[in-house]
Amino acid sequence: MAELVYPPVIGVARTFFKALDLRFDMQGTENVPRRGGAVLVSNHIGYLDFIFTGLAARPAKRLVRFMAKESVFKHKVSGPLMRAMKHIPVDRAQGEHAYRHALKALRNGEIIGVFPEATISQSFTLKNFKSGAARLAQEAGVPLLPMALWGTQRLWTKGHKRDFGRNHLPIGIHVGEAMHPDPGELAVGVTERVRERVQELLEVAQRAYPASPKGPEDSWWLPAHLGGTAPTPAQAKAL
Repeated sequence: MAELVYPPVIGVARTFFKALDLRFDMQGTENVPRRGGAVLVSNHIGYLDFIFTGLAARPAKRLVRFMAKESVFKHKVSGPLMRAMKHIPVDRAQGEHAYRHALKALRNGEIIGVFPEATISQSFTLKNFKSGAARLAQEAGVPLLPMALWGTQRLWTKGHKRDFGRNHLPIGIHVGEAMHPDPGELAVGVTERVRERVQELLEVAQRAYPASPKGPEDSWWLPAHLGGTAPTPAQAKAL
């Protein structure tokens, strides 16, 4: 069936990012398979992460179907778009329906995008990963694609105002090599291995990031362990 909505939405997003003069550092996009199912797993630090994660699949000419909380699908603006782009609503109280939906899509050769932290990390460090992505990949017999984003929190994230000014912000998008979990391996073990790989990619993206804070008031987007003023993981958990 023809994709009537998704490609135009991507075009609008690219035009918007060009207007903002974002500076992209995209690494590892060749790791996204050109055909067949896969589970794309990324950290989550900003409200626009699903767009940036999807951009990583465009060099392979693939579209990513994201699993997102059900409330997004109920919004009068985002809801019709999310449904038209065939994303998958997740009712956190009854997640089995979304799981079956995603499993069927994977077996049909789709790429499913998952943020296994479930919510935005306000400390901008990795939270614990839920095991759903690993279980999907194992049951569908498809690879896991670890990925890390960096810099997206500076545009729009939880607890901070949007900054859509023409600030030439750098955005890091790093995709790792596919991981092929053994069907017999415990999902918790697969999940931990994926988390470790995402952490490695995140650290590479942070080291490569060219921007430095202009002063204490501009260091809010940096984790505390990197000298920033973002909440520590313990403080973020309390929030």
